[in-house]
Amino acid sequence: MDAAAAGDLMARRRVEDERFAYFAEAGIVFLDLPDAVFRGYEGDEQLLGTPRADDRAPYEILREEIVRLEPQKVYLPLGVGGHVDHQLCRDVGIALLAEPRRWVMPGPDYAGMVVFYEDFPYAWWNEFGRLDDLGPDALRDLPSDVTIYPSFVDVGDQLERKITGISLYESQIERLFDDDRAMAGAVRQYAHALGRVGDVNGPAERYWVTSRV
Repeated sequence: MDAAAAGDLMARRRVEDERFAYFAEAGIVFLDLPDAVFRGYEGDEQLLGTPRADDRAPYEILREEIVRLEPQKVYLPLGVGGHVDHQLCRDVGIALLAEPRRWVMPGPDYAGMVVFYEDFPYAWWNEFGRLDDLGPDALRDLPSDVTIYPSFVDVGDQLERKITGISLYESQIERLFDDDRAMAGAVRQYAHALGRVGDVNGPAERYWVTSRV
């Protein structure tokens, strides 16, 4: 993808983000972090591979916003599928969990606050089921006193709204699903599959919750 095409796509995605935020009645903060294609990654082999040694996770800028906003929960991608941007965001979560406690003006303990979500549709395509499926190095920096465990949430009353929200990202639909109908089918199938795994009476989502032990 050349720079001009990538720039057009980024502009389109930003509009889609704004449309989704309006739809979801949510606030949105743009930090102007460049996507991987603007940082020298090319093709699926690089985009879905190991982040370069000189490509650092955006820890400081995300931590600053998290501290400013004082959220009850911080949701970050688990990195299923291996997209480099998702991996680096996951690394930010792990770094937050590794923060030492301070004696003066202590910040929050991020264990329990940081929650990882499964990257869809990668989790669906890869039949993701457990943390070991991420690969041996994905969670290598997770502190030894932090555990991650699955939590299932019934989304039966939100599933169709979720499908509508995904459909707002028109730039992604054709590349990932072919069309809206295929996307909706995949979302429903995956949600019902997770419901069965989590013993939920209906469609579900699975989150990976952190806890200090």
